[in-house]
Amino acid sequence: MRALLGVDLPGYRPVDHDVWANDAGDVLSLHFFGLPPDLPASLDDGPAVRAALTRLTAEAGGGLIEASVKSLGQLPAQLPALKQILKLPLPGQPSGQAFIGSFTVPRLNCSTVVKIQAAERGMTGMREAMVMAQVGHDNYFRPHPYAPEVQGGLPFHAADHAQWDAQFPDHPLTRVRRALDALTEAVQVVPEFAALPPFKS
Repeated sequence: MRALLGVDLPGYRPVDHDVWANDAGDVLSLHFFGLPPDLPASLDDGPAVRAALTRLTAEAGGGLIEASVKSLGQLPAQLPALKQILKLPLPGQPSGQAFIGSFTVPRLNCSTVVKIQAAERGMTGMREAMVMAQVGHDNYFRPHPYAPEVQGGLPFHAADHAQWDAQFPDHPLTRVRRALDALTEAVQVVPEFAALPPFKS
């Protein structure tokens, strides 16, 4: 089922069915799942969703950077969507991270996801080192704001905050946030998908 239209962004070219890429190697993709969504809680319960996603991402070896509920698409077919940004270690590499941003739009028996992926290339860790130098080691690593008790995975730290994006405009995390901001306005939800029964946890 086609759920979203207009997901392509300027600078991205089609490379496969519902997959686009840009010159930096960032990949934009669209996915439809014909199964009840496996979200850990209702989108109306933001704290429960964020805490559960933090634990799940850490268990998978990554780190949740942001999670929130946004209105995706254009009226009248605007729908609540779960926005996530997370980081994962680059597979098979001694250092470096990949950043993944997504919007999940759940309905009762299906969902659609639009996802943007960007990975570090070349020298890695520059953003982290420069931010730590500015804020100091004691202020750099912090308990996760969504689930302070969570251990493991990639640590939550100051350099992942959006306030540093302007200082690092070409960093993959900055590019992911920029793409998600553009998608919030650009995505068009298919009316037939919007008319489906709403998600219930």
